[in-house]
Amino acid sequence: MKVRAIYLFLICLSAGSVLSGQETNYGPGGNTLLFYNPGYSGVSEEGTLRMSYLNFYPGHSYNFQTFLVSYDSYIPAIHGGAGIFISNDHLGGIVNDLRGGLSYSYLFQAGEDLYISAGLSASVFSRGFDFGKAVLPDQIDAMGFITLPTAESLVNNTKSALDVATGVVVMAGKWFGGFSVSHLAQPDISNSGTSADRLKRKFLLNAAGDYGFGKMDKFRFRPVGAIEVQGRYLSFCEGAVVETPVISFNSAFFETSSKTIDMQAGFSVRQGKFAFFYNYKFNLKSGSPLLPFSLVHQAGLNVALTNVEKRIKAQTIKVPQL
Repeated sequence: MKVRAIYLFLICLSAGSVLSGQETNYGPGGNTLLFYNPGYSGVSEEGTLRMSYLNFYPGHSYNFQTFLVSYDSYIPAIHGGAGIFISNDHLGGIVNDLRGGLSYSYLFQAGEDLYISAGLSASVFSRGFDFGKAVLPDQIDAMGFITLPTAESLVNNTKSALDVATGVVVMAGKWFGGFSVSHLAQPDISNSGTSADRLKRKFLLNAAGDYGFGKMDKFRFRPVGAIEVQGRYLSFCEGAVVETPVISFNSAFFETSSKTIDMQAGFSVRQGKFAFFYNYKFNLKSGSPLLPFSLVHQAGLNVALTNVEKRIKAQTIKVPQL
Protein backbone atom coordinates (compact mmCIF):
# COMPACT_ATOMS: atom_id res chain seq x y z
CA MET A 1 0.00 0.00 0.00
CA LYS A 2 1.15 3.52 -0.75
CA VAL A 3 0.60 4.54 2.85
CA ARG A 4 3.63 2.36 3.74
CA ALA A 5 5.75 4.57 1.52
CA ILE A 6 4.54 7.68 3.37
CA TYR A 7 5.36 6.11 6.74
CA LEU A 8 8.83 5.01 5.61
CA PHE A 9 9.49 8.44 4.11
CA LEU A 10 8.85 10.00 7.54
CA ILE A 11 10.94 7.34 9.29
CA CYS A 12 13.91 7.95 6.98
CA LEU A 13 13.71 11.70 7.48
CA SER A 14 14.24 11.12 11.18
CA ALA A 15 16.76 8.30 10.79
CA GLY A 16 18.93 10.28 8.35
CA SER A 17 20.43 7.25 6.60
CA VAL A 18 19.33 7.78 3.01
CA LEU A 19 16.80 10.62 3.08
CA SER A 20 18.74 13.13 5.13
CA GLY A 21 17.11 16.36 6.17
CA GLN A 22 14.55 17.30 3.51
CA GLU A 23 15.92 15.70 0.35
CA THR A 24 17.36 12.49 -1.05
CA ASN A 25 20.97 11.93 -0.01
CA TYR A 26 23.08 10.51 -2.85
CA GLY A 27 26.21 10.32 -0.72
CA PRO A 28 29.66 11.81 -1.43
CA GLY A 29 30.48 9.45 -4.32
CA GLY A 30 32.65 10.28 -7.28
CA ASN A 31 29.66 10.07 -9.62
CA THR A 32 27.57 12.55 -7.60
CA LEU A 33 30.15 15.18 -6.58
CA LEU A 34 29.10 17.54 -9.37
CA PHE A 35 25.61 17.77 -7.81
CA TYR A 36 27.15 19.16 -4.60
CA ASN A 37 30.40 20.87 -5.57
CA PRO A 38 30.61 22.82 -8.86
CA GLY A 39 34.37 23.12 -8.29
CA TYR A 40 34.68 19.60 -9.73
CA SER A 41 33.48 20.79 -13.14
CA GLY A 42 36.13 19.90 -15.69
CA VAL A 43 38.89 18.80 -13.29
CA SER A 44 38.78 15.12 -14.30
CA GLU A 45 41.24 13.82 -16.85
CA GLU A 46 38.41 13.27 -19.35
CA GLY A 47 35.16 15.01 -20.19
CA THR A 48 32.70 12.40 -18.95
CA LEU A 49 29.00 11.63 -19.25
CA ARG A 50 27.83 9.98 -16.00
CA MET A 51 24.55 8.09 -15.65
CA SER A 52 23.34 6.49 -12.41
CA TYR A 53 20.30 4.63 -11.14
CA LEU A 54 19.69 4.27 -7.40
CA ASN A 55 17.08 1.93 -5.90
CA PHE A 56 16.49 2.71 -2.22
CA TYR A 57 15.36 -0.02 0.20
CA PRO A 58 15.39 -2.86 -2.36
CA GLY A 59 13.20 -5.86 -1.61
CA HIS A 60 10.30 -3.69 -0.47
CA SER A 61 7.46 -2.11 -2.44
CA TYR A 62 8.34 1.44 -1.40
CA ASN A 63 9.18 2.66 -4.92
CA PHE A 64 12.02 4.98 -3.91
CA GLN A 65 14.18 5.53 -6.99
CA THR A 66 16.58 8.14 -8.34
CA PHE A 67 17.97 8.80 -11.82
CA LEU A 68 21.10 10.95 -12.19
CA VAL A 69 22.72 12.30 -15.36
CA SER A 70 25.64 14.72 -15.58
CA TYR A 71 28.34 15.83 -17.97
CA ASP A 72 31.34 18.08 -17.38
CA SER A 73 34.49 18.96 -19.28
CA TYR A 74 37.40 21.38 -19.27
CA ILE A 75 36.99 24.23 -21.81
CA PRO A 76 40.17 26.19 -22.62
CA ALA A 77 38.23 29.25 -23.82
CA ILE A 78 36.80 29.88 -20.34
CA HIS A 79 39.96 28.79 -18.45
CA GLY A 80 37.94 26.27 -16.48
CA GLY A 81 35.24 23.66 -16.63
CA ALA A 82 31.52 23.60 -17.32
CA GLY A 83 28.92 21.00 -16.50
CA ILE A 84 25.25 20.13 -16.67
CA PHE A 85 23.36 17.89 -14.25
CA ILE A 86 19.84 16.49 -13.91
CA SER A 87 18.34 14.42 -11.09
CA ASN A 88 14.88 12.87 -10.74
CA ASP A 89 13.81 11.43 -7.38
CA HIS A 90 10.70 9.26 -7.15
CA LEU A 91 9.64 8.95 -3.50
CA GLY A 92 6.97 6.30 -3.06
CA GLY A 93 5.12 7.27 -6.21
CA ILE A 94 3.73 10.30 -4.36
CA VAL A 95 6.57 12.83 -4.11
CA ASN A 96 8.72 13.64 -7.14
CA ASP A 97 11.78 15.91 -6.93
CA LEU A 98 13.20 17.13 -10.23
CA ARG A 99 16.39 19.18 -10.33
CA GLY A 100 18.45 20.45 -13.23
CA GLY A 101 21.25 22.98 -13.47
CA LEU A 102 24.53 24.26 -14.87
CA SER A 103 27.93 24.59 -13.21
CA TYR A 104 31.12 26.52 -13.92
CA SER A 105 34.60 26.40 -12.42
CA TYR A 106 37.71 28.52 -12.86
CA LEU A 107 40.95 26.52 -12.64
CA PHE A 108 44.25 28.21 -11.81
CA GLN A 109 47.75 27.30 -10.61
CA ALA A 110 48.56 28.58 -7.11
CA GLY A 111 52.00 26.97 -6.72
CA GLU A 112 54.51 24.63 -8.30
CA ASP A 113 52.33 21.60 -7.55
CA LEU A 114 49.19 23.27 -6.27
CA TYR A 115 46.05 23.85 -8.32
CA ILE A 116 42.71 25.33 -7.24
CA SER A 117 39.33 25.12 -8.92
CA ALA A 118 36.57 27.45 -7.68
CA GLY A 119 33.03 26.88 -8.93
CA LEU A 120 29.45 28.09 -8.88
CA SER A 121 26.26 26.35 -9.97
CA ALA A 122 22.65 27.40 -10.49
CA SER A 123 19.76 24.99 -10.74
CA VAL A 124 15.98 24.75 -10.54
CA PHE A 125 14.56 22.49 -7.81
CA SER A 126 10.96 21.38 -8.43
CA ARG A 127 8.86 19.26 -6.06
CA GLY A 128 5.60 17.73 -7.24
CA PHE A 129 2.94 15.56 -5.61
CA ASP A 130 0.60 12.90 -6.98
CA PHE A 131 -1.98 11.68 -4.47
CA GLY A 132 -4.09 9.87 -7.07
CA LYS A 133 -3.01 6.41 -5.87
CA ALA A 134 -2.29 7.28 -2.25
CA VAL A 135 -3.97 5.29 0.53
CA LEU A 136 -4.48 7.20 3.78
CA PRO A 137 -5.18 5.68 7.21
CA ASP A 138 -8.82 6.83 7.33
CA GLN A 139 -9.55 4.85 4.13
CA ILE A 140 -8.82 1.47 5.78
CA ASP A 141 -11.75 -0.21 7.51
CA ALA A 142 -11.67 -2.44 10.58
CA MET A 143 -11.04 -5.56 8.45
CA GLY A 144 -7.99 -4.00 6.82
CA PHE A 145 -9.64 -3.36 3.44
CA ILE A 146 -9.36 -0.09 1.52
CA THR A 147 -13.05 0.82 1.14
CA LEU A 148 -13.66 4.13 2.91
CA PRO A 149 -13.46 7.59 1.30
CA THR A 150 -10.87 9.90 2.79
CA ALA A 151 -11.74 13.05 4.67
CA GLU A 152 -8.34 14.57 3.87
CA SER A 153 -8.04 17.34 1.29
CA LEU A 154 -4.88 16.73 -0.74
CA VAL A 155 -3.76 19.04 -3.55
CA ASN A 156 -1.37 17.97 -6.30
CA ASN A 157 0.58 21.23 -6.36
CA THR A 158 4.09 21.65 -7.82
CA LYS A 159 6.55 24.07 -6.27
CA SER A 160 9.75 25.23 -7.99
CA ALA A 161 12.60 27.34 -6.69
CA LEU A 162 16.03 28.54 -7.78
CA ASP A 163 18.93 26.81 -6.05
CA VAL A 164 22.58 27.95 -5.90
CA ALA A 165 25.73 26.14 -4.77
CA THR A 166 29.42 27.01 -4.57
CA GLY A 167 32.56 25.03 -3.94
CA VAL A 168 36.32 24.85 -4.22
CA VAL A 169 38.67 21.97 -5.08
CA VAL A 170 42.36 21.87 -4.15
CA MET A 171 44.77 19.52 -5.96
CA ALA A 172 48.27 19.01 -4.55
CA GLY A 173 50.53 16.13 -5.51
CA LYS A 174 48.86 12.79 -4.82
CA TRP A 175 45.92 14.33 -2.93
CA PHE A 176 42.88 16.39 -3.75
CA GLY A 177 39.96 17.63 -1.70
CA GLY A 178 36.91 19.82 -1.95
CA PHE A 179 34.62 21.93 0.19
CA SER A 180 31.16 23.01 -0.94
CA VAL A 181 28.00 24.70 0.29
CA SER A 182 24.70 23.72 -1.33
CA HIS A 183 21.32 25.49 -1.06
CA LEU A 184 22.94 28.87 -0.43
CA ALA A 185 19.59 30.66 -0.72
CA GLN A 186 17.78 27.94 1.27
CA PRO A 187 15.03 27.54 -1.37
CA ASP A 188 11.45 26.90 -0.31
CA ILE A 189 10.10 23.84 -2.14
CA SER A 190 7.07 23.34 0.09
CA ASN A 191 3.63 24.92 -0.06
CA SER A 192 3.59 25.96 3.58
CA GLY A 193 5.54 29.18 3.12
CA THR A 194 7.26 28.77 6.49
CA SER A 195 11.00 29.15 7.04
CA ALA A 196 11.14 25.73 8.74
CA ASP A 197 10.37 24.00 5.40
CA ARG A 198 13.17 25.69 3.48
CA LEU A 199 16.02 23.43 2.34
CA LYS A 200 18.81 23.77 4.86
CA ARG A 201 22.32 24.53 3.66
CA LYS A 202 24.41 21.43 3.05
CA PHE A 203 28.15 21.46 3.74
CA LEU A 204 30.37 18.78 2.20
CA LEU A 205 34.08 18.28 2.83
CA ASN A 206 35.76 15.42 0.96
CA ALA A 207 39.29 14.27 0.17
CA ALA A 208 41.01 11.43 -1.71
CA GLY A 209 44.52 10.24 -2.48
CA ASP A 210 46.13 8.40 -5.38
CA TYR A 211 49.07 6.06 -4.79
CA GLY A 212 50.51 3.78 -7.45
CA PHE A 213 52.31 0.49 -6.93
CA GLY A 214 53.32 -2.51 -8.98
CA LYS A 215 54.91 -2.44 -12.43
CA MET A 216 54.54 1.02 -13.98
CA ASP A 217 52.10 1.94 -11.17
CA LYS A 218 49.31 -0.02 -12.86
CA PHE A 219 47.73 -0.76 -9.47
CA ARG A 220 46.34 2.20 -7.54
CA PHE A 221 45.29 2.63 -3.92
CA ARG A 222 42.82 5.47 -3.34
CA PRO A 223 41.95 6.38 0.28
CA VAL A 224 38.78 8.50 0.51
CA GLY A 225 36.92 10.38 3.23
CA ALA A 226 34.09 12.87 3.62
CA ILE A 227 32.10 14.85 6.18
CA GLU A 228 28.56 16.00 5.40
CA VAL A 229 26.44 18.41 7.47
CA GLN A 230 22.89 19.59 6.85
CA GLY A 231 20.93 21.03 9.76
CA ARG A 232 21.07 18.45 12.54
CA TYR A 233 22.23 15.73 10.16
CA LEU A 234 25.93 14.83 10.37
CA SER A 235 27.65 12.03 8.44
CA PHE A 236 31.23 10.73 8.32
CA CYS A 237 32.57 8.54 5.51
CA GLU A 238 35.88 6.72 5.29
CA GLY A 239 36.91 4.09 2.77
CA ALA A 240 39.28 3.08 0.01
CA VAL A 241 39.38 2.07 -3.65
CA VAL A 242 41.79 -0.44 -5.19
CA GLU A 243 42.14 0.03 -8.95
CA THR A 244 43.64 -1.81 -11.90
CA PRO A 245 43.48 -0.65 -15.53
CA VAL A 246 40.35 -2.78 -16.05
CA ILE A 247 38.57 -3.34 -12.72
CA SER A 248 38.41 -1.62 -9.34
CA PHE A 249 36.87 -2.47 -5.97
CA ASN A 250 35.70 -0.13 -3.22
CA SER A 251 34.51 -0.28 0.35
CA ALA A 252 33.41 2.47 2.72
CA PHE A 253 31.79 3.00 6.12
CA PHE A 254 29.26 5.72 6.99
CA GLU A 255 28.44 6.93 10.51
CA THR A 256 25.67 9.45 11.16
CA SER A 257 24.50 11.64 14.03
CA SER A 258 21.42 9.40 14.37
CA LYS A 259 23.71 6.56 15.61
CA THR A 260 23.49 4.75 12.28
CA ILE A 261 26.42 2.82 10.81
CA ASP A 262 26.23 1.77 7.16
CA MET A 263 28.67 -0.02 4.86
CA GLN A 264 29.06 0.20 1.11
CA ALA A 265 30.86 -2.18 -1.23
CA GLY A 266 31.12 -2.10 -4.99
CA PHE A 267 33.13 -2.53 -8.15
CA SER A 268 33.78 -0.84 -11.49
CA VAL A 269 34.75 -2.37 -14.84
CA ARG A 270 36.41 -0.18 -17.47
CA GLN A 271 36.71 -0.96 -21.16
CA GLY A 272 38.02 1.77 -23.42
CA LYS A 273 35.92 4.89 -22.95
CA PHE A 274 33.20 3.03 -21.02
CA ALA A 275 33.08 2.25 -17.31
CA PHE A 276 30.26 0.31 -15.63
CA PHE A 277 29.95 0.50 -11.84
CA TYR A 278 27.79 -1.05 -9.13
CA ASN A 279 27.54 -0.23 -5.40
CA TYR A 280 25.52 -1.85 -2.62
CA LYS A 281 24.92 -0.06 0.68
CA PHE A 282 23.53 -1.80 3.74
CA ASN A 283 22.87 -1.02 7.38
CA LEU A 284 25.07 -2.48 10.14
CA LYS A 285 23.66 -0.55 13.11
CA SER A 286 20.61 1.69 13.19
CA GLY A 287 19.14 4.23 15.54
CA SER A 288 15.71 3.20 14.23
CA PRO A 289 14.52 -0.44 14.46
CA LEU A 290 12.30 0.13 11.40
CA LEU A 291 15.17 0.91 9.01
CA PRO A 292 15.67 -1.97 6.50
CA PHE A 293 18.97 -3.83 6.22
CA SER A 294 19.37 -3.19 2.48
CA LEU A 295 19.59 0.55 1.82
CA VAL A 296 20.69 1.24 -1.75
CA HIS A 297 21.50 -0.50 -5.00
CA GLN A 298 23.39 1.84 -7.33
CA ALA A 299 24.35 1.03 -10.91
CA GLY A 300 25.59 3.27 -13.66
CA LEU A 301 27.64 3.91 -16.75
CA ASN A 302 30.34 6.52 -17.39
CA VAL A 303 31.32 7.43 -20.94
CA ALA A 304 34.46 9.44 -21.70
CA LEU A 305 33.51 11.74 -24.57
CA THR A 306 36.48 14.12 -24.76
CA ASN A 307 40.16 13.75 -23.89
CA VAL A 308 40.92 16.72 -21.65
CA GLU A 309 44.42 15.63 -20.62
CA LYS A 310 45.99 16.55 -23.98
CA ARG A 311 44.48 20.06 -23.99
CA ILE A 312 44.98 21.23 -20.42
CA LYS A 313 48.30 22.35 -19.01
CA ALA A 314 47.02 22.35 -15.43
CA GLN A 315 46.83 19.27 -13.26
CA THR A 316 43.85 16.93 -13.65
CA ILE A 317 42.51 14.29 -11.29
CA LYS A 318 40.80 10.94 -11.64
CA VAL A 319 37.83 10.79 -9.32
CA PRO A 320 37.55 7.37 -7.57
CA GLN A 321 34.65 5.14 -8.62
CA LEU A 322 33.04 5.08 -5.18
